[in-house]
Amino acid sequence: MHVKKDDNIIVISGKDKGKKGRIIAAYPRENRVLVEGVNMVKRHTRPNPTNQQGGIIEREAPIHVSNVMHIDPKSGKPTRVGSKTLDNGKKVRVAKRSGELID
Repeated sequence: MHVKKDDNIIVISGKDKGKKGRIIAAYPRENRVLVEGVNMVKRHTRPNPTNQQGGIIEREAPIHVSNVMHIDPKSGKPTRVGSKTLDNGKKVRVAKRSGELID
């Protein structure tokens, strides 16, 4: 996957198109990511020992990784992600738009 936890992204398609957020969790097997404040769904919960009060709770649901793009650290616009090997042999991610390091 081209994104991982704590990356800043923008949603490029779907009902939340244009929203920006931070990745809370990544699920590589399902090709999905959980983004802060995006794809909010209502969950009906009943009271239990940990949560004394039941009711309707709004929380994030995973979205497909193809619907998000990385935000360029320099310009703040969507960018594709490439990889580059540094002199010490470490492989890092690079923003294609500006050439800035992401990692």
